[in-house]
Amino acid sequence: MSAVLELVRPDLRGFAGYQSARSDAARGEVWLNANEAPWSSVADRGGRNRRYPEPQPAALRDALAALYGCAPDALLLGRGSDEAIDLLVRALCAPGRGAVVVAPPVFGMYAVSARLHGARVLEVPLRDGVAGFAPDLDAMADAALSGAAKLVFLCSPGNPTGERMSTEAVERLAQRLAGRAVVVVDEAYAEFADAPSALVALPRHRNLVVLRTLSKAHALAGARIGCAIADPGLVEVLRACQAPYPLPASCVALGLAALAPASVDATGRRVARVREQRDRLAAALAHLPGVRRVYPSQANFLLVRFDDAGAALRRLRADGIVVRDQRAAPQLGDALRISIGTPAQNRRVLAALGGAAA
Repeated sequence: MSAVLELVRPDLRGFAGYQSARSDAARGEVWLNANEAPWSSVADRGGRNRRYPEPQPAALRDALAALYGCAPDALLLGRGSDEAIDLLVRALCAPGRGAVVVAPPVFGMYAVSARLHGARVLEVPLRDGVAGFAPDLDAMADAALSGAAKLVFLCSPGNPTGERMSTEAVERLAQRLAGRAVVVVDEAYAEFADAPSALVALPRHRNLVVLRTLSKAHALAGARIGCAIADPGLVEVLRACQAPYPLPASCVALGLAALAPASVDATGRRVARVREQRDRLAAALAHLPGVRRVYPSQANFLLVRFDDAGAALRRLRADGIVVRDQRAAPQLGDALRISIGTPAQNRRVLAALGGAAA
C-alpha cells in the first residue's frame, strides 16, 4: 500500500462503494438493467436523458486529462470542486476525530465540509503584507503535524484574496507532510494566473491533489463540472465514496463542447481579455476617493479595501451592481470582492464608486 493510501480512513480501505447499473461493463442492444423508462421524456427532444449517464464519462475525462496534462486514471470528475472537497474530507478524516488545516480568509467550503463531517478545523490565518496576502506554509505544516490533520487546503489563486503560491513552495509543503497529510491545491482560478499550475508537481508528490473546474474560465458554472487530479489509487478511493451518477448527460455534452479545440482557443482569448480588464480596473480603482487598497490579483476578481465599505456597497447596489461583501470574513472588515465584468460593466463600477468618499 502506498503512503498516501495509508492516510485513508482504515474502514474505507478496499471499500467498493455502490455498484450502479452503469458500472457493469456488459454490452448489448436492449438495456433492461437499470429500471429506466422505455421511452424518452416528452420534455427531452434529443432523448439524451432517458438513461443514466456514465459514472465517469470517458470522453469528458479523457478531454480534461488532455487539457491538464495528466493520465485519465488520475482524474475524478465531479460536481464542481465542492464535491471533491467533500469527498476528500469523508475519505481521509475519521468522523468526529479528523482534522483539516485552512488559511482564512479563504473559500468557505473547506471548513463547511469539515464541520459537517465532524472534523476539527485548524486555522492558520493568511499574512497581510506589502505584496498582498500570503499563507504561512511553515505554520500550516506545524499545525497539521501537531493536530494530526489529514488534509491541508490551499487556494491558489486565493479566494477572496487573489494571491498565487509558487509551485516550489507547494512542493516543499508536500514533501514535509509526506506520509502524514494530503496537500490539496484548489486551482479554480488558475487560468487567470501567470504562474505554472501545481499539476507539474503531481508526479513527484503522491500526497498532492489539485482541484480544477470549468466554472470560471470556461464559463460553465451552471453545468457544475469539476475534477480532482491525484494519485490514481486515491482517485479510486474517492470514486468509491461518490454518488453513482455525479454529472447529468446534458452537462457532459456542454463540457465536451467547451473542450473542443475551437472552444478552448476562444476561452484563451477571453481569459486574456479578463486579465487585461482586471489590470485596468485595479489601476482605476486605486485612484478613486474612499479606496484604501486594491490587492494584486491572479484571479478574475479584485479584493478592495474602502474607508467605508458599507457606503461603497450601497452606492454599487443603488446602481444595480452586486458585488461580494467580505466584511464578515477574518481580516476583511472593510473589504469588498469585485468580479471582473465586461468593459461596460467595469465602467459602471467605477462610475458608481466615483463619489464614494468616506
